[in-house]
Formats: sequence, C-alpha cells, structure tokens
Amino acid sequence: MNRLINISTYVLALLWALPLFGIIYMAFTDTKAEKFSLTFNNFAEAWRTAPFAQYYINTLVIVIVILAVQLVTMTLAAYAFARMNFIGQGMMFLLYLVQIMIPIELLIFPNSNTIAQLGIYDTKLAIMVPYFISAFGIFLLRQTFKGVPYELEEAAKMEGCSRLQTIWHVYVPLAKPTYIAFGLISVCHQWSNFLWPLIITDSDMNRPLTVGLSMFAKASDSGAQWGVVGAATLFVALPLLMAFFIFQRQFISSFMHSGIK
Repeated sequence: MNRLINISTYVLALLWALPLFGIIYMAFTDTKAEKFSLTFNNFAEAWRTAPFAQYYINTLVIVIVILAVQLVTMTLAAYAFARMNFIGQGMMFLLYLVQIMIPIELLIFPNSNTIAQLGIYDTKLAIMVPYFISAFGIFLLRQTFKGVPYELEEAAKMEGCSRLQTIWHVYVPLAKPTYIAFGLISVCHQWSNFLWPLIITDSDMNRPLTVGLSMFAKASDSGAQWGVVGAATLFVALPLLMAFFIFQRQFISSFMHSGIK
C-alpha cells in the first residue's frame, strides 16, 4: 500500500511539473533550426525586446513594500484581537474572517473606483494599497499570539516595557515561524499576482513581471517565437523556483511550526 502511495505521489508530481519542463525545453531550444539545437539566444533576445529589468525592479518594490506594511498592520491587529478587550471585538474579528472568504475578484470594481478617486491610477502605490492589510495574516498571527503565555507579558510590563515594546520583545520573537510562513505566502502571491496589476497599470514604469510577460507574449513580433516566450516565462518563474530549492527545508519547517498543514 505504501509503495502504491509513493508511486502515485511521484506520478502526480511529474504531471504537475510537465508544463514547467515544456517551458524549459522551449526556452533552451532554437526554434528556427531544423534539428534540436541548444541555445541561450532566446534569453538574450527576450531581455532586449522588453524592459524586464524595469519589470524586476517594479516587482521587487511592490513585493517588499506590501510585505513590510502587512507585517506591521497584522502584528498590531493580531495583538489587539488576542490580548485587548474592546467593544465590538467579536463582531469586528468576524468581519475580518469574512474577508478571507470573499474572492479578491469581486472587489476589483470597487477597488478600481477608489484608486481612480484617489488619483493614483497607474502607479505602484495603486497596486499595493489593497494588499496592505491581510485578513488571513491577522487570523494566523492572532492564533499564535493567543498561545503565548500571558505571564511573559506581565513580566515585560513589570520591567517597564510599553505595549509596543512588549509586542516587539515578547510576541514577535515567539511568532517568528508564523512570520516566515506568512512572508512566503505573501511573496509568492504578490510575485505571481496578475489580474489587479493588469487592470490598474498602463505603463512599463509600473508593470510587474507577470503583466510585462503578458504584454510581451501578445506582441506581434514575439508572439510566434515560442522559444523567446519560454525564456521570458522563466524570467518570471526562476526566482521563486530558486528560492524554493535553496530554502525548501526552511519553508517546510516554518509551515509546520506555524500550524499550516
């Protein structure tokens, strides 16, 4: 039975990886040659044809800023829900949980109207603002904070720590696995986010990699050159793949310690 499960796992993993193998094959194949020929020209041509350097900068700025703001907002909100008592606490937390169940696509129209009213359309800030608060991150961190012994907070208060100092010196260090796990989720999601940036941006100065790749693939001079398109696709996927293979043990450990299964 165990052997059958192992074989099934390998087969499913292979099926899942087949599109990736196909992209790698196209990226390193000279499609103009009659026979199979290994080449790196597809990467050079893709890099010259589209401003991928600008796309990388845009994506890194968006991912880093969103994660930094999320860590601050979810830490303060999670502490408030875990340790503070205030009127309407249960109802407000319930509203946060409802946000987790609402598909992000349903909020595109009201969010785009808000962005237009703020006058920040086609900016990196317009891409980032809707993601500054994560209901999932608040819920995840709240559960972690509730597991921290309250005696540690009392000891910190006796030492003269303010509330913010208590959060920083007591709760944040003990929730490190949860922060890492959420950080991985946030980075992966924002790196591959496509629909919202596509709607809210019009210029290469603000487009992330995913939207830039879409524009590149639709271009008339590159749409039929599948080797070049495959190379451009690897530009988007390669950083996440490398990060996973390098830090896979840390990934799995963080998810296990944070309670994500």
